[in-house]
Amino acid sequence: MAFQYSQELIFQVSQLIEKNDKQGIINLLKDFHYADIAEILNELNTYEATYIFKILDSEITSEILLEVDEDVREKILQNLSAKEIAEELIELDSDDATDIISELSEKRKQEVINEIDDDEHVKDIVELLRYDEDSAGGLMAKELVKVNENWNVLTCVKEMRAQAEEVTRIHSIYVVDDNDKLKGRLSLKDLLTTSTRTPIKDIYITKVDFVRVGDSAEDVAKIMQKYDLEAIPVVDELGRLVGRITIDDIVDVIKEEAEKDYQLAAGISQDVEADDTIWELTRARLPWLILALFGGFVSVFVLGGFEEALKNHKELFFFTPLIAAMAGNVGVQSSAIIVQGLANDGLRGSMFNRLLKEILLSLFNGFVLAAILMTAGMFLLGFEFKLGLTVAISLVTVIIVASIVGTFIPIILEKKGIDPALATGPFITTSNDIFGILIYFSIAKIILGF
Repeated sequence: MAFQYSQELIFQVSQLIEKNDKQGIINLLKDFHYADIAEILNELNTYEATYIFKILDSEITSEILLEVDEDVREKILQNLSAKEIAEELIELDSDDATDIISELSEKRKQEVINEIDDDEHVKDIVELLRYDEDSAGGLMAKELVKVNENWNVLTCVKEMRAQAEEVTRIHSIYVVDDNDKLKGRLSLKDLLTTSTRTPIKDIYITKVDFVRVGDSAEDVAKIMQKYDLEAIPVVDELGRLVGRITIDDIVDVIKEEAEKDYQLAAGISQDVEADDTIWELTRARLPWLILALFGGFVSVFVLGGFEEALKNHKELFFFTPLIAAMAGNVGVQSSAIIVQGLANDGLRGSMFNRLLKEILLSLFNGFVLAAILMTAGMFLLGFEFKLGLTVAISLVTVIIVASIVGTFIPIILEKKGIDPALATGPFITTSNDIFGILIYFSIAKIILGF
């Protein structure tokens, strides 16, 4: 059953802190998972969260540090000494330790590094800090199990035992040559069922998926998703094995990318949280609102060009919101499918076939919707046949144009190196609103003759 904190529990924790009952807090939280404790800390004030953090064992608090909200973690770290932070980092794998230390100022970073006793751990952290956080190098951990192709099975097992002490979870055993170049992977079954004198080079599997340190986090996610990998080795420019990326890191990447795309689709240009400052939220939202306002001005300008139509055929005005809304909705639907396809490499076939498919789909949807609208309008609202024909033809045309725009704008944006998720937001909606109004009144002018 999933953990759910309650206000009673939060109140109980706060009361124990107020009484300075450290043992009471330890006893209360001892059976809680570290992720559940992190959820509790998110609900406490900075003093209370730091208080709990300092009385629990580093083995637990190091994991909690990874789970709490970023703003809570930032405040906790501000209240810890360099030595206390170093004690937390020693308990973490190199990639997680690097993520934490990268959030500190340069001065604070150096102070913490100087307090870490494990020279090998420090070396790994310093190396990982060199890589961009959105690259394979920035995602990887240095802890892994590797064996030399020239060893025999007996030597291999002995070395693996020594290496495994530093690795939290073993997903794969990698095989390298004398220059540390990745050669393949070793099956645990083969290792256990083979004579102890057998050379590793005779039993390892040469086929192994890998990524390079400079590959983007998104590319790594796509490869691991495609081949259902729990972990993937990382090599440098010379093909040397330098680390490995595990599925938990990739889940975080996928989650962050999904959140970013969702916010872009909603017209938010920066990564923001609900509890961010008004200024941060304004900076994220205002650019798109200005774009929408500009689009509204353009729509008004377009309508102004058909002032005579609105005087002589006032009934046209009542269908303007409907046409604009349908254009925006169809455009968002089309762009959402394309953006999803671009994200998971699901787009296949030629652009011509995709264009033809979109036109045929739009024709079918357009005719069905136009028939419903025209029938309902003539029998329920009683408008004239010419007006019904105008609205119906406009609706079909608008749907076709909106679907084409929604299909190809994301593709064009991606080719230009711009996140295609932009196309599912106010950008596509506003542009299709303008196209919809222009098409509607242009067709009305032809049919009704004004």
